[in-house]
Amino acid sequence: MKAVITVIGRDMVGILAKVSTVCAQHDINVIEVTQSVMQDLFAMIMLTDISHMSVDFSTLVDQMEQLGKELGLSIHVMHEDIFNSMHRI
Repeated sequence: MKAVITVIGRDMVGILAKVSTVCAQHDINVIEVTQSVMQDLFAMIMLTDISHMSVDFSTLVDQMEQLGKELGLSIHVMHEDIFNSMHRI
């Protein structure tokens, strides 16, 4: 199983590290990352493997949203099934 994590907000040092740390704490493997900085706007998409995740999905969502609030960022976690359904024509 996979999940897509998106992060958007003002650029600052350590965003990737902080999001990756939460993933590592819960045995989530980061498969692929793409990020861009446009002037002071940071945007990142992470594809993660949640097959061996040590918490339930809703806990991960809540923790990432809380991290986003602490950092002034929008962090959203979407299960691959929802992502695929939303993008199927």
